[in-house]
Amino acid sequence: MTELKDNINKSKLPCHIAIIMDGNGRWARERGSHRIFGHQNGVTAVKESVEAAGELGVKYMTLFAFSKENWFRPQEEIDALMQLMISTINSETETLIKNNVRLLVIGDIQSLPVNIVKKLNEVIELTRENIRLTLVVALSYGARWEIADAAKRIAEDVNSGKLEKDAIDEKIFSEYLVTKNIPDPELLIRTSGEFRLSNFLLWQIAYSEMYFSPTLWPDFRKEDLYKAIIDFQKRERRFGKTSDQLKCE
Repeated sequence: MTELKDNINKSKLPCHIAIIMDGNGRWARERGSHRIFGHQNGVTAVKESVEAAGELGVKYMTLFAFSKENWFRPQEEIDALMQLMISTINSETETLIKNNVRLLVIGDIQSLPVNIVKKLNEVIELTRENIRLTLVVALSYGARWEIADAAKRIAEDVNSGKLEKDAIDEKIFSEYLVTKNIPDPELLIRTSGEFRLSNFLLWQIAYSEMYFSPTLWPDFRKEDLYKAIIDFQKRERRFGKTSDQLKCE
């Protein structure tokens, strides 16, 4: 692990890493256990990833914890996930404060249970001055929901005269998204060997580098994050330009 970490160029770190944490259910099934057992063990991977990001100097990390579509899962699993969320928040609040980590939450927050919203708001307030790493947790989130909601609010502001229709451009649209004060991810990681985006940050990842890890999320550790960053640093990010143009800049 130390050798992998030593191969990372600290001057070329991605500012923002987003992760689709996938594979909890399969991990649990392989062990003959219920899906929630996988979710419980996935908490260790969260801790390792956040700790590794903070140690390296990554400024933002977004974790896809619960999607809008996840509400259609069996009620037993939803209830267990909500309980796990509360217990994890309670157990990790002091660690966030100690490690100078700021917590933010994005998504349709009001669709979450009241006790969870209350607890999240408390931790957000407690960590609001922390500057080492901003941990963004996507809860009850879906990119299509986010984009549709932004369009609705833009239409309302145009109709009320607060916004001129001709003023709407990509920058203005971005200000209506739930990530308006968060830089776009430079690196998107998905675990478990699946090759899809699952309705996650579709606007924001327009130019993100994507890394697909075969590791199931509960087994994801610091060295897995290091591998993703090393792979990211080997890539040429052109943003529509040619390689020759980049050499001249």
